[in-house]
Amino acid sequence: MDLIIKPTELCNFKCTFCSSTKLVEDKAAKLDLMKIFQFLDRYPETKTIIVNGGDPLMMDPQYYWEIIKYLDDNDLPATISLTTNLWPFYKNPQKWIKLFRHRRVGVATSFQYGEGRLKGDYSVFTEQDFTVCSDYMLYYVGYRPSFIAVITEENEWSVIKTVELAKEMDVVCKVNYAMASGEQDAPYRLSKIYEQYIKIWEAGLAPWEHNTQQMMKRIRGENTICPLTRTCDSNIRTIQPEGDYYSCGAFGDDKDKAIDFDFEMKGGFVTPLADSPELNSLKMGCYSCPMFSICNGCKKTIKDLKEHDMVEDHCYHMKQLGPKILEANGLDMQMTPYVNESI
Repeated sequence: MDLIIKPTELCNFKCTFCSSTKLVEDKAAKLDLMKIFQFLDRYPETKTIIVNGGDPLMMDPQYYWEIIKYLDDNDLPATISLTTNLWPFYKNPQKWIKLFRHRRVGVATSFQYGEGRLKGDYSVFTEQDFTVCSDYMLYYVGYRPSFIAVITEENEWSVIKTVELAKEMDVVCKVNYAMASGEQDAPYRLSKIYEQYIKIWEAGLAPWEHNTQQMMKRIRGENTICPLTRTCDSNIRTIQPEGDYYSCGAFGDDKDKAIDFDFEMKGGFVTPLADSPELNSLKMGCYSCPMFSICNGCKKTIKDLKEHDMVEDHCYHMKQLGPKILEANGLDMQMTPYVNESI
């Protein structure tokens, strides 16, 4: 089991695409540590506590030291993975160095080109800003962190440039498509991000981009992780700042498919995504298509494409992309013809 925690919605950035701006009614709410400790008692085998937000560095470092103490005192195996924009670390590295160097703690960050990634003063977070944060991590902590880029219509031109930057830094980036939550009104269509992953593969940049690697693994039937698992219910949970509880961070952003925390902490177990038939596939024709596992890998994406009437456009485009995806994986399979099931 893995646990995603969002200790706070507060953030020092004002990104226009942010999915996490409607998590709480009380914007100052902070996740009660006892909720985390209860979860760890229920699932002592938890491997990773993934911390995002908001920005994790809006919390005091002591918050994370309390979690580490609980893990140590109870001989629990979990590590802590912080995903942060690193700007507070750049401004005051001494506040965070000891925590970031701890054996249980890993740090990832985020960056993308375009006009949507804004600092607190609404100025653009530039490549220069990002590089200096990465340089500080290398100097003070000993490594450059991997980073996530969120792709929207506004910055889709930058995908190859983003992966080239990761290669230059000798880190792996994760090029994610924007989902429809928070400030992002509509999703970036799934077929369009797969077109980008093909371009990454054709450019020989797949070793530096996580989701391209996942695409290739999934189409070969190998084990994959988010966003290509379909098994969120069985191996991950999310706790939001006010304590509401989900089996998927993205559904948590929507406040959809919540789980009764107390029921599960007392030994219950529910599967709200698996139990929702409308999330099984984009359409019936998917089941006979070689692209099934990547088009239907994420149930939040299934929800988004259906709600925004993008299924047929996605399917038509994927039928064109499918042969290249199969070629990239050395597979000789026939694509099923496109059928418009909305007619």
